[in-house]
Amino acid sequence: MGATSREVVMSVQGLKKNIGRKPIIRQVSFDVYAGEIFGFLGPNGSGKTTTIRMLVDLIKPSEGRIVVCGDDIAKHPERALSHIGCIVENPEMYTYMTGWENLEHFARMQSGISTERITEVVGIVGLDQRIHDKVKSYSLGMRQRLGIAQALLCDPKLLILDEPTNGLDPKGIKELREFIRMLSASGMSLFISSHLLSEIQLMCDRVAIIAHGEVIAVGEVDELVAQAGTYTVWQFDQPEEAIKQFAGNADLQLLSDGEYQIDEALLTNLDHPIVTIMEEDQIPFWVNKFVNAGLGIRSVQRIAPSLEQLFLKLTEGEKID
Repeated sequence: MGATSREVVMSVQGLKKNIGRKPIIRQVSFDVYAGEIFGFLGPNGSGKTTTIRMLVDLIKPSEGRIVVCGDDIAKHPERALSHIGCIVENPEMYTYMTGWENLEHFARMQSGISTERITEVVGIVGLDQRIHDKVKSYSLGMRQRLGIAQALLCDPKLLILDEPTNGLDPKGIKELREFIRMLSASGMSLFISSHLLSEIQLMCDRVAIIAHGEVIAVGEVDELVAQAGTYTVWQFDQPEEAIKQFAGNADLQLLSDGEYQIDEALLTNLDHPIVTIMEEDQIPFWVNKFVNAGLGIRSVQRIAPSLEQLFLKLTEGEKID
């Protein structure tokens, strides 16, 4: 189903935030669709958490509009926020209480949350065996899951997680990724803020890239990666002769070291790789040309850039992990 026909769970339009005269958030617009995992990607200090605080009405925007399930958050905050579960930064828990007691405490702050619903969310996050233990005995990953259980108590349409993998070990990150996919498969929308490119690329359907308080790209992860341009990488028995054949041809770009951004691990096992940018339908022409010229081709492959390379291109090399 195309994005234009999908239900919009959250629509953010022209969001800005000034502190005094200083613009902190300059221009943020995006839509989050039903059942998708939406990534919000940017380096630390880019404006991610400030934006999230506006999305959940913790601070007011200077300009712009936030609509959640048809409710404008500025006009109907209670209705709009009833559709959202959120963890901003680290989940706050009472460590001297059990996990169950924490959830009971938070349930009392909201209306209509039954004991059955608490039991249900405990099962969803997989804490059945430890929910009656004190939180101080929990690992960081278990505390993260308890925080998510708290955010799920109100049965939200949209779950917002700010840097959810912070501090987790690789096993905890993998478990969280699988859990997030399970929630999405159930029909819930998830908004995941992160500075970790690899996690966004593995986890999300679409992504908004933010830098200096401004969203600079929004789209499906694969589509955005494709925008950075795909490289055609060649190996030859006689690389110097191949370079002479390529040189001066207007239908392709012949790139030297430093002119391309490819994960070095992908080039490690290649002997004298020659990196070009050309249309895919040109490859057979060049293969025939080299064969006719008696040049042996060891390999030819198309290598798409990563989301990191796209980010570097869009932000003119700004650092991101």
